[in-house]
Amino acid sequence: MIERFDCGPRLAEMTVHNGVAYLAGQVPEDTSADITGQTAQVLAEIDALLARAGTSKQHILRAEIFLADINDAPGMNVAWDAWVPAGHAPARATMEAKLVNKDWKVEIVITAAIP
Repeated sequence: MIERFDCGPRLAEMTVHNGVAYLAGQVPEDTSADITGQTAQVLAEIDALLARAGTSKQHILRAEIFLADINDAPGMNVAWDAWVPAGHAPARATMEAKLVNKDWKVEIVITAAIP
């Protein structure tokens, strides 16, 4: 069975199948924030979605981070490093990408196990 959360005409915010949660790319609501602030917003959204699936950031298997400007990586890492629990860093890829909204500085895709 596949469970879909907040499903719209184009995408679901999260799908769950066989004990794995797949999150759509999460983006910031407040685009006036700097990269650290935008990243913190996205990470809070990820926490909320993972909780709805019955899991948490300690169970993240993979993270894909898209930055509008790769030079923002140090600022993004400030928020990321404060958020990731010690000993639970997931496999991660960080890349520069042209994001859909020009005001987004970051988009994060997460795959997590559901214990």
